[in-house]
Amino acid sequence: MSNPVFFSGAGSLDDLVPGARFVLQGPEARHAVTVKRLSPGEAVDIADGAGRRLTGTVVSASPAELTVECSALVVEGRPDIRLVLVQALAKGDRDELAVETATELGIDAVVPWQSERSIVRWKGERAAKAHAKWQSVVTAAAKQARRAWIPEVRATVDTPGLAAAVAAADLAVILHEDAVRPLRSVLESWQGTQADAGPLEILLIVGPEGGISPREVTRLCDAGAVTALLGHHVLRSSTAGPAAVVLASDVLGRWTAPVS
Repeated sequence: MSNPVFFSGAGSLDDLVPGARFVLQGPEARHAVTVKRLSPGEAVDIADGAGRRLTGTVVSASPAELTVECSALVVEGRPDIRLVLVQALAKGDRDELAVETATELGIDAVVPWQSERSIVRWKGERAAKAHAKWQSVVTAAAKQARRAWIPEVRATVDTPGLAAAVAAADLAVILHEDAVRPLRSVLESWQGTQADAGPLEILLIVGPEGGISPREVTRLCDAGAVTALLGHHVLRSSTAGPAAVVLASDVLGRWTAPVS
């Protein structure tokens, strides 16, 4: 069984070497001690959320801090082909469920999208709170999945902003029930045209409960997006993104090839 993971701040593990001791403090230490009830002698991983992972043994534990002796320190690379879930805001916390599950499955970043048909609206103070909640959801999911990387929750975009992101992406795919080509075919065809030119980024675009409007589809396709069919059935907004992550990860070899 893998070790439990707790997060420290980015850069906090940079100067550590095997044999050194690291003191974890704050909410993560309290969670490790009071919830997980870690005690001296138990194995644990500490990750900085940016790919660096300390594996060690608990030396001492108190409600305020957890002291760990480092036995190994590794830097985990990121996939050469990175997946970004563009998730339309949806009611009933279905958008949060989507980004949570996608994080557990390995998504590299998420983008909240204020689409035309989104019932939920992020405005003013609520927007900042909602964005922070998404980041909290993603962080908790990364912890659950024992990831060393915490996916970035990027700034919220409207449709014009998304069109700009589509134009800058290496590939942008709209998951749409009226599409003709299956997602697998789209990804395989695109992959066959790529040379080993460094990190590439794919946007997986999911609409809200009422679907993406025809006007939005046209605008995004004009910016360079392509539509793709995920399956024979219509999936909920909370399901489509994670399903696409699974398929894309398989087709692109993200679950079998070593990361760089």
